[in-house]
Amino acid sequence: MARSDLLVSLVRAAVAGDRARVRATAEALAADERAKNHHLLADRLQQALAAVSLSNAAFGNTATAASGKEAILEITPRTRLDELLLTLPVREAARQLVEEHARADVLRAHGLEPRHRVLLSGPPGNGKTSFAEAIAEALALPMFVVRYDVLVGSYLGETNARLRRLFDYARTTPCILFFDEFDALGKERGDIHETGEIKRVVSFLLVQIDQLPSWTIVVAATNHAELLDRAVWRRFQLRLAFPAPGPAEIAAFLAKQMERWPQRPSLSPERIAQRLGAPSYAEARDFCLDVRRRVVLGLGEVGVDAALEAELRTWEARVRPESGDGGGTVVSTPARRARRSHGKKESEAAPDTGA
Repeated sequence: MARSDLLVSLVRAAVAGDRARVRATAEALAADERAKNHHLLADRLQQALAAVSLSNAAFGNTATAASGKEAILEITPRTRLDELLLTLPVREAARQLVEEHARADVLRAHGLEPRHRVLLSGPPGNGKTSFAEAIAEALALPMFVVRYDVLVGSYLGETNARLRRLFDYARTTPCILFFDEFDALGKERGDIHETGEIKRVVSFLLVQIDQLPSWTIVVAATNHAELLDRAVWRRFQLRLAFPAPGPAEIAAFLAKQMERWPQRPSLSPERIAQRLGAPSYAEARDFCLDVRRRVVLGLGEVGVDAALEAELRTWEARVRPESGDGGGTVVSTPARRARRSHGKKESEAAPDTGA
């Protein structure tokens, strides 16, 4: 028997007059039946598709509805899991997830489905998007990145209607459906500052996530896990943390990046990591690319050591968000750091007056 979610999607597409989605859903039904060794039914479905012209006339004069594809950006995954520096729990979870989907037929033979709802949390620039892309690459699946600029509407009920079309499209084909900045949609419904519309969106979103078939892997990433609705957490079978890397992790990342350089610098990765401070993986990668650009544009007159030292000086003078007071920016310079360090030492050396 065909899956109920595909049948529902087929009926909705036919009612809406969406011929492209009718064909895609019917093909998905045929593929699903063939995977179950129901070859006769699969052949009949494909023959029906070939015999019937899916033109506008076949559906009367009903206008073709939007398919939901307009709210996604499809990318070809190129990042590999072995290229990422992941914590042991995250690496093991990734291995299990890939194995479950690669051998889904074994699980289904025992009445089980592979896990397919993953929540990633942690500060920006530390591999959440790359992780989703690497899972897509390992499973040879397309990666659909949700576009909030198209998805979120200004009128009552418009966002829910677009969400429905998006999920209807995503469930017709095996894919990675990636929600970046997921807190933009899945915010806590108890927040008194949010409108009733966003609360309805969250409720509808949770229902849609629950109804996704296991061949559609939804991966949600957030930099602000504390903003997510508590019911959102329960929907995800895998909840993985991507913490900020320490000096050892940054040194290992730099060593991996510099392996690709034609010439290795004199400074060790550990020493470079120490001078960089506490960057994210994305910032460390950008730093390495800046060094390479300086060397390439030097046309042989700028060595890797000179380029590295110049970029380190630029890095030390960069503008970063001010932390602690929640406002403004700060220029991180050696002089500023020295003054802060000196002030800290004086504070630690000051006697306790008992005041």
